[in-house]
Amino acid sequence: MRELRLITGLVVGCFVLTHFLNHAFGVVSIETMDRARTVFAGWWRSPPGTVLLYGSLVTHFLLALVSLYRRSTLRMPAWEAAQLALGLAIPLLLIPHIVGTRLSWFLLEHHIGYERVIGLLWSDAANVLRQSALLLLVWAHLCVGLHYWLRLRPWYPSFEPLGFAAALLVPAMALAGFAAAGYGLWPSVESVGGMQKYDTGLAAMTAADRALLAHWRDALQWAFWLALGTTLLARWLRTRIGATYQVRHASGRVIVAPVGRTILEAVRDAGLPHASVCGGRARCTTCRVRIGEGLASLAAPGPLDAQALARIEAAPNVRLACQTRPTRDVAVTPLLPPGADVSYARRPDARQGGERQVVAMFVDLRNSTALGESRLPYDVVFIMNQFFAAMNEALQATGGYYAQFRGDGLLALYGLQGELAGACRQALAGAAEMQRRIERLNRSLAADLAEPLRIGIGVHSGVAIVGTMGPPDAPIYSAIGDTINTAARFEGMTKAYGCVLVVSADTLARAGIDPRGAPLHRVRVRGRSERVEVYAVADPRTLMGSEQFSGNK
Repeated sequence: MRELRLITGLVVGCFVLTHFLNHAFGVVSIETMDRARTVFAGWWRSPPGTVLLYGSLVTHFLLALVSLYRRSTLRMPAWEAAQLALGLAIPLLLIPHIVGTRLSWFLLEHHIGYERVIGLLWSDAANVLRQSALLLLVWAHLCVGLHYWLRLRPWYPSFEPLGFAAALLVPAMALAGFAAAGYGLWPSVESVGGMQKYDTGLAAMTAADRALLAHWRDALQWAFWLALGTTLLARWLRTRIGATYQVRHASGRVIVAPVGRTILEAVRDAGLPHASVCGGRARCTTCRVRIGEGLASLAAPGPLDAQALARIEAAPNVRLACQTRPTRDVAVTPLLPPGADVSYARRPDARQGGERQVVAMFVDLRNSTALGESRLPYDVVFIMNQFFAAMNEALQATGGYYAQFRGDGLLALYGLQGELAGACRQALAGAAEMQRRIERLNRSLAADLAEPLRIGIGVHSGVAIVGTMGPPDAPIYSAIGDTINTAARFEGMTKAYGCVLVVSADTLARAGIDPRGAPLHRVRVRGRSERVEVYAVADPRTLMGSEQFSGNK
């Protein structure tokens, strides 16, 4: 049903785009608008085009009513409410326009050109305002729908500025053409017998013709109100009659909802915020929850949500709140913060808990305490923000993931995508890039620093428990386990060895990188009985030699 709604919406969108571009030719002349109409409207006026256009228009509206009926709560984000309101306002404004143009042509064979239509519209200020509002509402509905459909695509951020410019330019051109054409016709617009008419040499409609069109207009408007009212009544009855289930939320709230309502709808109806970037369409997975009690009573995920859950390698007890309709009591824990944005949906490493082979990197800024004691607070904040920005840029350049922030340091993870050997090479390249960027930062902040910034880095690879963890209202995607603890111990050893990087010998071996003369140490690590071989590297850039690292390597 969602695919059909999308397809019909795109068909109508194509017509709207060509129609508005046709309007834009009004800045040249009305004759140009009519000549362009033969090109733009040729297909849409053909029998197949007419069936496709009006079939899509009616189907899209009916599917919207079905979606409204299935929606168990009207609590929703502002963008969803705006899209729903726009979709319901458009038919009331569109029906008179369709009756006066397409039905007039189809029923009465009145071939009405742009000159007559614009003359009729501009003969009454209310018509001008109504038509302009229709144009803007239709375009806004189309743009909002396209944006929330495409914003999960990885290529969309780079295309978004161009799309935004087009979203502003197209309606501006259409309104400019409409205004220019109306201005050119204004001296000839006249009022006759209380009926607005523009004389173009066409035979005037008879009273019977006008009565027929008025009948169709009223019938279509009554049909709209009847369909909308029936949908709302059926929806109200469905939510008031029947069995209920309970949702035991991680916040401590117990929510009672009617059977048939999704977990997302139940939580929102109770006034609890919950992430859902795609608006409950099983595209983004940001609404996912971990199911505690009641998992066995849930139906298996459908094809759409199963595909989405497989994409993020979700655990068996993870479901999409927007698609899960319990019939018995369940306990749920949201896995993303309520304010999760589209970046969470695009994040390729947003998987749920489990053991995996990763490379852990701890980075610490040396002498940060002395830095805080010698400078004003806002100076310290400025320098620290510059430091973390530089480290994050190094991670992004080498395929690392910024997992945790801790005062004057951070935890980064490599290997959330791809095999471990490549992740080890990425991590070492990341350490080299961090050293490169910290020196660049020192040069740019030379006037603000009493002494250069220095970092210590610990790197270790192995098995860790990786997943979303933390309080429900502010979870993070991170890792715990012996591998993480060992990397933290290595970072602390950089002070004792007077170097920038301490890395395990196993990690260097997995990466296939020569230590290039770095001293080897066999050290004891708290929590481990056996000694661990590590290399103390004065400058991690020496490990990479002249090699230029690529994140795709």
